[in-house]
Amino acid sequence: MTIQLMTDGGADIPKRLQDALDLIVVPLYLHFKDEEFRTGIDLDLKGFYRKIQETKELPRSSAPSPNDFYEAYKKVEKTKPIIMLSLTKGLSTTYENAVLGKNMLLEEEPERKIEVINTKTASCGIALLLHEADQKIKENYSYQQLIDHLHERVEATTTLFVLKTLENLVRGGRVDKVKGTIAKTLNIKLLMRASEEGTIEVTEKVRGDKKSIRRFIEQIGEYTKNVEDKVITMTHSNAEERATSVLGEICNKYSFKDSYLSETGPLISTYAGEGGLVISFFKDKK
Repeated sequence: MTIQLMTDGGADIPKRLQDALDLIVVPLYLHFKDEEFRTGIDLDLKGFYRKIQETKELPRSSAPSPNDFYEAYKKVEKTKPIIMLSLTKGLSTTYENAVLGKNMLLEEEPERKIEVINTKTASCGIALLLHEADQKIKENYSYQQLIDHLHERVEATTTLFVLKTLENLVRGGRVDKVKGTIAKTLNIKLLMRASEEGTIEVTEKVRGDKKSIRRFIEQIGEYTKNVEDKVITMTHSNAEERATSVLGEICNKYSFKDSYLSETGPLISTYAGEGGLVISFFKDKK
């Protein structure tokens, strides 16, 4: 029995991993003024940054509709079980719409097997879970074993962010302009993480870029000591050189089994701003 893995436009998947997976991705939508784009289909990253330059504004994002998911599920062979790894419920209605789309198809074809998992993460966090799913499929996990394992791995997933600029958070109305100006003047950088509920929370405010990166790297050791059998995933917002350097420092300090690096797609780049970095790995069991 083969299992069809699916995700949505909230995931940022490295090419090396994407090439290894038979993956279906349901895009999210970005709206610039009166124009609508599907992430990864109508708009690539170069086009995304060009649109921001042209419009001088950030896009609004919206979730795929239940029908988008219904159509994506329907394309899969009826006998092939599906596992859909969804962008965190804490940031979007994507998960709820994925469930509605599943229910729509099950009304017509009740014999189908479709599991929608709220990953409680985004970007490279979903990539980490996809990598894990792929490994367990290769180990011949049954459909139910894989579902149970992924639910357990969701709770172990740690996703950390460091932002170089607060400009996009200010422009998007998530940070007050006055606070944003003060932070810029004092060179304050935000360290953030995905909470247990799957929302994004600020964990620390650090003065200076170098200090924030040092603290970003230090934090890994507070979540996991045993990294030799673990994988780390990283995404960057239009900052490949910076990301490669930081990932190199991480791998020198912690002996992860493997690492994956890719860009944040338009959705995550909208929030992170240029220079933002995201990492994901599994924390140690308590």
